[in-house]
Amino acid sequence: MTEFQRDTILAHAGIRSDEKTGALIAPIYLSTTYQHPEFGQSTGYDYTRTKNPTRALLEETLAAIEKADHAVVTSSGMAALVLLFNGFPTGSKIVAARDLYGGSYRWFQQQEEAGRFAFTYCQTEVELLESISEETDYVFIETPTNPLMVEFDIETLAKATHAVGAKLIVDNTFYSPIYQNPIPLGADVVLHSATKYLSGHNDVLGGVLITSDQELYEKIYFDQYTTGPTLSPLDSYLLMRGLKTLSLRMERSTQNALKVVDYLQSSPAVKEVLYTGKGGMVSFKVVDEAKIPSILNRLRVFTFAESLGGVESLITYPATQTHIDVPRELRYSYGLTDDLLRLSIGIEDAQDLIQDLRQALEED
Repeated sequence: MTEFQRDTILAHAGIRSDEKTGALIAPIYLSTTYQHPEFGQSTGYDYTRTKNPTRALLEETLAAIEKADHAVVTSSGMAALVLLFNGFPTGSKIVAARDLYGGSYRWFQQQEEAGRFAFTYCQTEVELLESISEETDYVFIETPTNPLMVEFDIETLAKATHAVGAKLIVDNTFYSPIYQNPIPLGADVVLHSATKYLSGHNDVLGGVLITSDQELYEKIYFDQYTTGPTLSPLDSYLLMRGLKTLSLRMERSTQNALKVVDYLQSSPAVKEVLYTGKGGMVSFKVVDEAKIPSILNRLRVFTFAESLGGVESLITYPATQTHIDVPRELRYSYGLTDDLLRLSIGIEDAQDLIQDLRQALEED
């Protein structure tokens, strides 16, 4: 599959995999165990926690579209994060972006309080580069960040990270492999919450770790089948099905986001818009934060809910949802204030999205 272009790989995910029946779509292998042909022989599949045919096809596709050698899918995005970090030695020193998904921050804080890891947080790329030293073991970034949409130069950070013998981890959830491939840019590991854009339909909980580092892959794979945070066969199938339209969905969500941003920038109810110019994630700050409850209650097309990356447009209030565990004083120190709302732009008609926001933001 890797000799084909990305969109062909996506559309053909799992097809022609069942040579016995010729089924176009990959079967869902629900069996938890597999028969050995004879004593001392194996088909390559023994027990589904270790390896499953449906999951293996999904992992092959994910590695290919991220231009990497290996992928390991997990039962959630946080399961992927924890699986990766649990393989790091106690005492590891980690330089991380300050603006992070609240769940990542919550787990990082727990681990630091337990004495497992030491974190140095940075808001800007300059701060990250200045903080990377000979003592650094790992560098962790989201790009763009959640929810302030800060972008980092992966190639520059990779060079600085590798110069001190450290490894760079990139959370690529917001951009997906359609807009960014961190591995060819020098990242050692790519992380996704596959619940989001990769699946795209708000019906699958999953995560993925992607790498071309053979030693690191073998460690991740061993730890996964030892501890068991694997993705079920049914969810693997649903995620593979969602991938088939990933490129189309990202293209449409970007087209819609650009139109929504044009409106937000002209709205008298909005004082700042945070958008990178691609993808479906948009954050904005309102003039009067006291109106946020009524704004959220008025919306009819946007759904007030956590998560992102689905075909349906969502609006999230990070202060009380995704980032509720980040102390208010800390949030304010880097710009995540209580006047900020985050949008995940879906594939609806852009005019319906704009009108929905207008009536919620501007009508008294």
